[in-house]
Amino acid sequence: MEIVLSEKSYEIVVKRHALESVGEWIASLWQNKKIAIISDDHVFPIYGEKICQQLTDYEVAHYVIPAGENSKSLDMANTLYDFLADQHFTRSDAVIALGGGVVGDLASFVASTYMRGIAFVQIPTSLLAQVDSSIGGKTAVNSSKAKNMIGTFAQPDGVLIDPETLNTLPELRIREGIAEIIKCGAISDSSLWQDLEKLTGVQDLLAHSEAIILKALQVKKAAVEEDEFDNGARLLLNFGHTIGHAIENTAGYGKISHGEAVAIGMIKISQTAEKKHLSPVGITQEIIAMNQKYQLPIDYQPWEAEKFYAAITHDKKARGESLNIVLLKEIGKAFIQKIKLTEIKDYLIEGK
Repeated sequence: MEIVLSEKSYEIVVKRHALESVGEWIASLWQNKKIAIISDDHVFPIYGEKICQQLTDYEVAHYVIPAGENSKSLDMANTLYDFLADQHFTRSDAVIALGGGVVGDLASFVASTYMRGIAFVQIPTSLLAQVDSSIGGKTAVNSSKAKNMIGTFAQPDGVLIDPETLNTLPELRIREGIAEIIKCGAISDSSLWQDLEKLTGVQDLLAHSEAIILKALQVKKAAVEEDEFDNGARLLLNFGHTIGHAIENTAGYGKISHGEAVAIGMIKISQTAEKKHLSPVGITQEIIAMNQKYQLPIDYQPWEAEKFYAAITHDKKARGESLNIVLLKEIGKAFIQKIKLTEIKDYLIEGK
C-alpha cells in the first residue's frame, strides 16, 4: 500500500514476520546514515536486538524511554534532542520509531524538529499505532492543557507493520486498537463494520488481523491523501475523539487508554446527535453493541462535564468560537458538523 501525497509518497508494508527482513527494508530506503532507534522499555527488550542485528551496515544508537503516555512530553523531547546531539546526529541521519502510539508520536515529533527535520520511519508494534497513529504524518507531544497540543505534520519515509507483534501485547492494548478499527468502519466502510460483526471476538480478530488492518488503513489512506493537513475530509477520522481526548486529559494521561476514551466518545456524541435528529435513531445502540462485543467501555465515571468542556476549549479541532464535530449519517457514512463552541456542552450531558 502506498500513501500518495503532493510532495512526498511512501510505502506501508503490512506483512506477517516483516521484522525478520527489516534490514533489507531499511536498506531500500536509506544508505550512509547514522540511525537512532527510539523505543520504550516494554518494546525494546522484545524487538530491539533483532532489529539492531540486521543493521550492521549502519552506525546505530538507541534510546529507551519509559513506557506510557507520561513520556509524550516536551521534557522527554528535550532529553531526546540532547541524546541525538551527544551522538553527533546531523541532518543527513535518521530515526526509527519502534513501539506503540506514544513512541511513534514522540519519536516522529523529535525527528521532524531536530535540526529542522531529519528522516524517520515508523515500525508500529501496537494495534492502535498500526491502524492509526503511525500513518499520515501527525506528530505530537502532550501539554498540561490538552492531548497532542504541540506537534507537526511530517511524513515518514516508510511504515513497516508486522501483525505478529500483536501476539506480545496484553489484551487491553489489543482492545484499544479495535476501538479505532470500529471508528473506521463507522465513518467510512460498512463492509469493515460487517466484518467486525461476523468475527466472534478479540481472538478471532487477531487471527484475521492482516486483512482487518489493511481495511482500516484504506480508510486512513483515503482521508490523508485527500486532506493531508487536516482541514477537511481528514477531520472525519476524529469521530469520538473530541470527547475522548477530553476524558483522557481530565483523567490524567495514562489513566484511561486512548482507545477506551474514543470508544466512550463515539457513544456520547452519538447519543446527543440522535436527540438532535442529526443521526438516525438506534445508531448509538449499534456502537454500544460493537463496543461490548470487543470488551470496550461504554461509559466513564465520574462524568465531569465542566472539566471536559474546559479541555475541549483547548482542542485542536476548535476554530475560534466554533468547533467541528463528526457525526454519523449511518454506519459507513460520516459528516462534519460545525457548531458553536458552547454547543458542545449539549453533547457532554450524561445519559444513556
